[in-house]
Amino acid sequence: MRNFFLLPPHGLPVMMREALKMGRLEKIIRLYPVIDASFVKADAMEKTTLDIIRGGARVVQLRAKSVPSGEFLGYARTLRTLTSRRNVLFIVNDRADIALLSGADGVHLGQEDIPVDAVRRLLGKRRIIGLSTHTMKEARKAEEFFKEGSIDYISFGPVFPTDTKTDARRVVGLERLKDVKMSVTVPVVAIGGITGKNILKVVRTGADGAAVISGVLRAGDVEKKVKDLIGRLCHGQ
Repeated sequence: MRNFFLLPPHGLPVMMREALKMGRLEKIIRLYPVIDASFVKADAMEKTTLDIIRGGARVVQLRAKSVPSGEFLGYARTLRTLTSRRNVLFIVNDRADIALLSGADGVHLGQEDIPVDAVRRLLGKRRIIGLSTHTMKEARKAEEFFKEGSIDYISFGPVFPTDTKTDARRVVGLERLKDVKMSVTVPVVAIGGITGKNILKVVRTGADGAAVISGVLRAGDVEKKVKDLIGRLCHGQ
């Protein structure tokens, strides 16, 4: 299965990437935490990342839309060091240049970002590329990109109302998420308003992963929250 969200508990990112390409990954649902710089202060970035990793996350994304490029790169390099030492995949949101300069495992692109085929040529075959989608039409187009090797997964949402993004799209809901999952073969990560209260409803649609931002970052104890969410995913509680 081409899905790095279903990760084995150990192994280097490059080894994971090769396993991904060969379709040999163990089917264990994992959480996909997104560290948004608008929620996390600069002096708390390292601790928050470590708390997420200690909680059991095997992939972390850095999102910093309103941060100057130099500062963004600094954050990315710090997170790259932390994740590399702990065999955790590191994805940069939007910025292929930051992903390349920081040595990230991949980049997650939006619909208005650099075209995925151009990013694939820039980053090469080994790095992971994700693409945000919000409609069935976008998901089906992304399926074409997936089949040609330009992307590795899509996110789809927002599934529930969210205040994480000021420009958030219209809520898609669980039924549309399920429809998309049944219509494409590209791995689908649900995003938008996902919390401990609704995360099982999300994965029961067939979604391959659940991206969580405020549901983790606003927790009083981030490590405990990540452990709780992963426990719910793995044990169906």
